Amino acid sequence: MDPLRARASRQLGLVARWQLLADGVPRSTIDGRVAELRALHAGVYLTGWAPATPEQRRWAATLTAPWTVLSHESACLQWRLLDRLAGRDVVTRPGAHGVELHDGLRVHYSTLLRGNVARVAGFAITTPERTIIDCWPRLGAWQRRTMLREALRTRRTTVARLQLVLRGHRGRRGVGQLRRLLREWSALPFDRCRSDAEAYALTVFARHGIPIPLVNTRVAGEEADFHWPERRLILELDGPQWHRFKELDARKTAAWVRAGQTVRRLPTDLVFAPDEAPLLAAAS
Repeated sequence: MDPLRARASRQLGLVARWQLLADGVPRSTIDGRVAELRALHAGVYLTGWAPATPEQRRWAATLTAPWTVLSHESACLQWRLLDRLAGRDVVTRPGAHGVELHDGLRVHYSTLLRGNVARVAGFAITTPERTIIDCWPRLGAWQRRTMLREALRTRRTTVARLQLVLRGHRGRRGVGQLRRLLREWSALPFDRCRSDAEAYALTVFARHGIPIPLVNTRVAGEEADFHWPERRLILELDGPQWHRFKELDARKTAAWVRAGQTVRRLPTDLVFAPDEAPLLAAAS
C-alpha cells in the first residue's frame, strides 16, 4: 500500500503533508496526490467525498503540525464529557507562547504536556484529567459539574487519579475549587450510575444530607435505580424512554410492592428542577 493510503486508512481518512515527507515521499509526488484531496487545514487533507464529520475535523486539527495534541473544549467533546460546546477546535503544542488563533484553530502552548497525553485511534489528545483541568476555568458552573460527573460516571477517570494529577498543576485557575469538589464527591458511587440524571441526583442527596442510596442494585429480583434498604424505599427515575417500557416498569413495581418496598417514580426532567424540590420530596 502506498504511504498516503496507508496513513489515511489508519487516520479516519486524514493525512498531513509533513507526515508524507517523514515517510520519504518526494514533494513533487505529494503535490500531485493532494491536489485531488480536500484541505481541512493548511497541509491537512481528507480522502473520499463524504462530508467531514465533527470527529474528523477535531482530529485533523492535531495533524496541523508535529507534536500537536487535541485539548481543552475539543478534547472534552472527544472524550464525551459534554455533548456540545461552541467555538473553534482547540489544540496544544509544546512551548510557552501563550495562545494563538491560527488556521481556524485556537492554539495553546504548554511545558506540562509530558505524562498528560493519551492516544485514541492513533491521534494525540490530552488525558481526561488534563482535559478537565484545562477546561475548568473556561466553563460555567453547570458545565463544570456536568463534565466532572460524566468523567467519573463513565470511568474516564477517578477521584484518586484526578487528585494525583492536580498536584502537578498547583496555582492554575480553578484547581482549588476542583480539589474541594472532588473531596465533596469522593464517596459518591458515580460509576454505578447509568445516566447523568442519576449522578446528579447523588450530588443533591449529598448536599442536603440525605443518606446515599444503593445504586442500580437488585431488589426482589429487579434492578432499582436508587434503594434505601433501611427505609424500604425505592426511587425510580423515568427518562424519555419510560413510555416504551411501561409493562416492564409495572412488573418491577409490583415485585417491589409485594416485597414490602415503597416505590416512588420521578421523571428525569424534574430531577434537574432548579429548586431541587421534586427530587428532595421523592427521596424524603
